[in-house]
Amino acid sequence: MLIMIIGLLIFLGAHSVRIVAEDWRTAQIQRMGELPWKAAYSLVSIFGLAIAIWGFGQMRLDPTWVWFPPVGLRHAVSLFMIPAFILLVAAYMPRNHIRAKLGHPMLLAVKLWALSHLLANGRLGDIIFFGAFLVWAVFCFRAARRRSPAPATEPSSMGSTIATVVIGLVAYYVFAMYLHIPITGMPAIPMG
Repeated sequence: MLIMIIGLLIFLGAHSVRIVAEDWRTAQIQRMGELPWKAAYSLVSIFGLAIAIWGFGQMRLDPTWVWFPPVGLRHAVSLFMIPAFILLVAAYMPRNHIRAKLGHPMLLAVKLWALSHLLANGRLGDIIFFGAFLVWAVFCFRAARRRSPAPATEPSSMGSTIATVVIGLVAYYVFAMYLHIPITGMPAIPMG
């Protein structure tokens, strides 16, 4: 579990620089240039996430159970992930009503993903892993709201919003049906 925690500290630490050291981040971007900063940031993030995921897999080999969630909560996660995928797509799809209304849909997607997975997983490692992401997303959302309290006022279009929802649904389907087992070793939609 220590490997997973180290990976989380690296990944979420890199993603928290803007929360705790905005001035330092700005100075580094000015000193290094935006592209080198993004490259370094990406490398550190990928390294941290890879370690966290590998550690998460190792933790599952010898789990410490804190509680045993009811089967129904595993089904609920499948449902909660539908809006989470739509929110994730909304963060990157231009001119959609969801992003215009919410302002930071990616952080809301992370919160929904983490909270739903906390409900359905009772191992200590799961609680640390998903809990860390949930706490980070809460603080990051608050920091983002302090930087820009009102959502962006870009013009939205119904076509872009519909495309956001459709792409989110397709992404959810592909991930749930084809990618969740290879990535996590568990089905996204429980069969019992």
